[in-house]
Amino acid sequence: MADKTHIIVTQRRGLSHKPEAQRLILKGLGLRRIGHTVTLRDTPAIRGMIMKVQHLVDVEVKKGEAALFGVRHKKQRANQPKKAEGAKK
Repeated sequence: MADKTHIIVTQRRGLSHKPEAQRLILKGLGLRRIGHTVTLRDTPAIRGMIMKVQHLVDVEVKKGEAALFGVRHKKQRANQPKKAEGAKK
């Protein structure tokens, strides 16, 4: 697979007295409260949303493959030794 870039976004400011559009953008990014962090794919749409609320968030860009849901667990299961069927504890 090709390397993917992903963006780590952390909400740093509250939404009190902010326009409804900014509240909806943060909700669309998946941010819920101050200090909440999400990892998103690097797409033009995500970058546009971040530009609109850049005064409310901290952004970190990471190069490399973004982890997909469940991949870590599948790798762990594959590396675990199989239990003997007749063994008792």
